[in-house]
Amino acid sequence: MGHDIMMELTHFPLLSRYAECMMWLARYMERMENLARLLEVTETFVRDAEGQTAWDSIVSINSDESLFSRLHPDASSADAVPFYLTEAENPGSIRSMAHAIRENARAVRPLVSTELWTHLNVFTRWLLELDETSVKTSSLSGLCGRIRQECQTHYGIAEGTLYRDQAWLFYRLGKHLERCDQITRLVDIRYHMLLPQGEAPGSAIDITQWTSVLRSAAAHHSFRRLRPVTVTPANIVGFLLKNEGFPRSLSANLRQIDDVLSLLANHAGLYGLCAPLQECLDELRTTLSDQTAGDIILRGLHDYMDWIQTRLASTQNAIADTFWPSIPTAISQATLQAQE
Repeated sequence: MGHDIMMELTHFPLLSRYAECMMWLARYMERMENLARLLEVTETFVRDAEGQTAWDSIVSINSDESLFSRLHPDASSADAVPFYLTEAENPGSIRSMAHAIRENARAVRPLVSTELWTHLNVFTRWLLELDETSVKTSSLSGLCGRIRQECQTHYGIAEGTLYRDQAWLFYRLGKHLERCDQITRLVDIRYHMLLPQGEAPGSAIDITQWTSVLRSAAAHHSFRRLRPVTVTPANIVGFLLKNEGFPRSLSANLRQIDDVLSLLANHAGLYGLCAPLQECLDELRTTLSDQTAGDIILRGLHDYMDWIQTRLASTQNAIADTFWPSIPTAISQATLQAQE
């Protein structure tokens, strides 16, 4: 026959357990990269009032004060490093996340490429073999640098090999939800940690320390491209929350989540499920676009970040109730840290 044979994209329904595992695979990969960057930047740049490395800021960002105190009642803040690298009883440690990534990847093995599976298998095996001895004999910067590089390699392989179906959309949904959660935690905790006692919100304070906030969000280079923008708290907060050109900003990721939900809504039978979720996202995006960074700071940055985190946790719960309402199957935390 003299006509071209066309391949037509068909939207096959996705098992709910696959959707859940794809979302959590992406969330844990994003969370791991973010944690590795936080550890590396904190060691190099972040200091407390006494000039010591402010390891406790990472505990605060992750809302782990209670767990850290229980597992290490007599510990110093420096014990946060093994707590976040190799502590098996900490579900937010690199080791625990490696296990969660491995199990979620195993659950969706039929959906991921051989290249992606091979990389995750080798990467997580290396992480699970790390112990306190190997961490002590390694450079923290070198170790965290390798973890970040491996996470970025994963993103590249996923982008280049995952089939563009519902599994891919739930993977993207997880990645962008996690970025929203992480950026709001970082802005909230680091802003108030760096604001000196008695200073008014928005005051210009130590540029080096504020630069560390940008580095913690992988935003230093992007921010510096916006010349002649000066390094002030309001400019940094505005960039991290509202700049659409920065891929980790709150605004950019809320838009990505909305885009993913729109694509999911085009699949048969999913429009009615996605519409209520999009309404929730519209509320978040509207409150963000209607305020300047200065408005947010003066009206109460902490309260606004806390409200955003609560709404993000509600969105995650609504997604779970909508798409996998039965007994959870993914290796995920029972309660998102954002709800604490």
